[in-house]
Amino acid sequence: MAAPDTSSPANRREQTIRALTEAPLDVLVIGGGIVGAGIARDAAMRGLKVGLVEQHDFAFGTSSRSSRLLHGGLRYLAQGRIGLVHEASVEKKIIHQIAPHLAQPLPFIFPTYRGNKDWVLWQLKIGVKIYDLLCHGRNLGRSTWLSTNETLEKVPGLAAPGLKGAVRYYDGFTNDARLVIDTLRSAAKSGAHLLNYCRLQDSAPGPDWTCAVMDQQATRSFAIRARAVVNATGPWADGLPHSRVKLRLTKGIHIVVDRARLAVADTVVMTEGKRILFAIPWGERTILGTTDTDHEGSPNRVTAEPPEIRYLLEVANRFFPGVALREEDVISTWAGLRPLIADPKGRPSDISRSHEIRSPEAGWWDVSGGKLTTYRLMAEQTVDRIVKSLTTNGARRFQNCRTADEPLLPIVDTAGVSAIVPPEFSRFAVEHYCRAEWAWQLADVMLRRTSWHYYFTDAPEKAEQVAGWMAEILGWSNAERARELEQYNAAHPASGSTLRPAESSS
Repeated sequence: MAAPDTSSPANRREQTIRALTEAPLDVLVIGGGIVGAGIARDAAMRGLKVGLVEQHDFAFGTSSRSSRLLHGGLRYLAQGRIGLVHEASVEKKIIHQIAPHLAQPLPFIFPTYRGNKDWVLWQLKIGVKIYDLLCHGRNLGRSTWLSTNETLEKVPGLAAPGLKGAVRYYDGFTNDARLVIDTLRSAAKSGAHLLNYCRLQDSAPGPDWTCAVMDQQATRSFAIRARAVVNATGPWADGLPHSRVKLRLTKGIHIVVDRARLAVADTVVMTEGKRILFAIPWGERTILGTTDTDHEGSPNRVTAEPPEIRYLLEVANRFFPGVALREEDVISTWAGLRPLIADPKGRPSDISRSHEIRSPEAGWWDVSGGKLTTYRLMAEQTVDRIVKSLTTNGARRFQNCRTADEPLLPIVDTAGVSAIVPPEFSRFAVEHYCRAEWAWQLADVMLRRTSWHYYFTDAPEKAEQVAGWMAEILGWSNAERARELEQYNAAHPASGSTLRPAESSS
């Protein structure tokens, strides 16, 4: 593993602010989730001068609270959305090629039961073969189907009454927050200037856009000028000045249990009517999710509520009746929002996951909708349009998109610090995250850089140790260290049932 950069994180932040303010940028990206990160990387690799600001931590919102799947969407195939499935199927393969440490082929077993008219075995058999073809016949693994006995052999403990068999197909498994961080690291290597905890306050058009931003680390404002501004703020997109985005936010929660309580070798698809839920193997843990309901209220506060947790447990217990999962088995939870293009009709799970790229004013770009799997394609299409708008006078020429061909990062930059399962608990890792990955708060390390919060049953004790290490690395006073621990424990309280919800506010 490469040694951490020994320069002061605070000094590097000052250098970034100077770079953002000393001359106009070609592109200023607002939003440090996966879409914003992808746009920053693509634009920087083409030779544009790029800046990105994020009001919270990078990957704070949707991009660290997904099911961690790279998938074409078998459910979308059932809905006839062939184009969306094809795009996502191709993109999951690309991510596997450019970031193999964050894109693991993952087999799915989809059991079917007598009397279930929403998911019929013969239709699924045809569907998974079409699914393979939509990857140009080169999926992450070859789909097959299983008899009743073969299904029960593959999935011990699965409910047997009425079982007719199953299909087995492949999608990908990732670490969503790590994919964001590594994409941003790649963008920075190509010259992008990146700031978290920096909020857009206002923006004004002109020969260049002038954006007033607030550095929330130092409580100071400054101005950034840019020829183009990209609104890539996910669930916050319709709240920005000049935005014309109309969203319908839907909420999904996940829970984590010990693998010893529910062990699955492959991801098992569980159904509730037309809804699809998953039991996903994750190292020594199993992830259960997700729900899909409309969300009202601020995107800053999204938590897994007890009825939602009980719902997931009930579905899991119905498919694995011998397990008898209870609330005290839940190690951790997280909840996130899907920023879907507004459609007041239909159920949340029926709303299209397609994306939109629009320019309601010259130089302002709204990028909304989409899904984790297609982030790279969304970025490519966005930067294509920005480049076209910036080169109409022929004064400058930029390189073509290379994000589908060039690795995200060299192996030396990811070994020991970036993977699908959490890294080894160590001071060295924490120092890397503070010096090389913009970690400023305790939750930045515990949740998004490592997933230690979600994975370990003694996360509160580990947080104490991490806070001590961060105090040494970042120069916190004793009062600042105590405040970080207080804020972390308030947002992620330990309880008798060991439930620790995901971060609900900054």
